Amino acid sequence: MSLLSRIARNLMLMMRRPPRQQYAALCYRVDPILGLQVLLLTSRETRRWVIPKGWPMKGKKAHVVAEIESWEEAGVKGKAEKQPFGYYAYLKKLKTGLKVPVRVQVHPLQVENVLDEFPEMGTRDRVWTDCRDAASRVQEPELRNLILAFANRPANRVPAKVKAVGR
Repeated sequence: MSLLSRIARNLMLMMRRPPRQQYAALCYRVDPILGLQVLLLTSRETRRWVIPKGWPMKGKKAHVVAEIESWEEAGVKGKAEKQPFGYYAYLKKLKTGLKVPVRVQVHPLQVENVLDEFPEMGTRDRVWTDCRDAASRVQEPELRNLILAFANRPANRVPAKVKAVGR
């Protein structure tokens, strides 16, 4: 079988397969001064801005996978919501060079702890930023839209500021 035939066959197979599934966490915190912030990190190979995500894990529910990936990739701990906030799609480049479609289920995760030591520290950069800036940094249009929609979610509204003591 010629190289061209094998490429054509692989493309046909890839197009017929359903997208692979990943689970992600949209890590956030609400700062009394800065307001709602989300966490972005760089991917290890392309260094583009992403959110923590990973493949399904046997015996683990989607939101638990999102919690585990958040700790491993970004060094944050918290509780992910059981219900997904949304989905986005992207093409994952495998080690073989083949790109496969992936559907990512995104779970909001309210961050309780930010750790200095975690499994992938030193291989990624992480940044806390507002949703508008985060949306401008990510490449995937559907992820960008999810982040912007997350900014308007009623549960994320910052409570009215309390007057400082003595004023």
